[in-house]
Amino acid sequence: MRPSRTKSLATAFWRLGWTGFFVQVVLGAIPVMLMIYAFVFGRDAASGTRSRLALLEYLTIANLLVLVFTTLWFYWYTRLAKRIADPERRPPESAVQRTAWTGVAASTLGILFSMVVILIEVTHFLRAPQAGVPVIQTTGGAPASWVSAVDIMSLMVLILTLFGEVVALTFSLWLLFRTTIESAEYAHPAEAE
Repeated sequence: MRPSRTKSLATAFWRLGWTGFFVQVVLGAIPVMLMIYAFVFGRDAASGTRSRLALLEYLTIANLLVLVFTTLWFYWYTRLAKRIADPERRPPESAVQRTAWTGVAASTLGILFSMVVILIEVTHFLRAPQAGVPVIQTTGGAPASWVSAVDIMSLMVLILTLFGEVVALTFSLWLLFRTTIESAEYAHPAEAE
């Protein structure tokens, strides 16, 4: 049985590549703008008194770098779609599967970074005073701590980045699955007749 045009692997990579690329650009632009805002306005005394852990900042930056990588990887999916569609330039099926696996691994790493940082941030929020107005906690000789709007923006950056990585993981898993089923480009000779 001959595969139909609707089962084209190139079309799947083309559509999901562009969709994933633009979803991540939109979802990635918001956290970057919020992070710049938090960096510029988050350093003054009015934005909170807690000292930031360097590990959190490094993990947040690493997480955004993974989001940039997966965004570029989805652009690469669109280039790969053109190569799959061209019989003379078509890569081996195993190379296409490795490409999809790379997208899955990168998205999973981004989700892991986001979850670790979110858990650490939430732990801090639970230790700080909970009130509708800024309340400064003073405990003996210990430094004061409270949750500010910049702290919540930091958490929002992480949640939006996590959402972008979940979308990327979903699309990458679909493409990986798609590489394992029959397609017009990689039909076996006995099946093509």
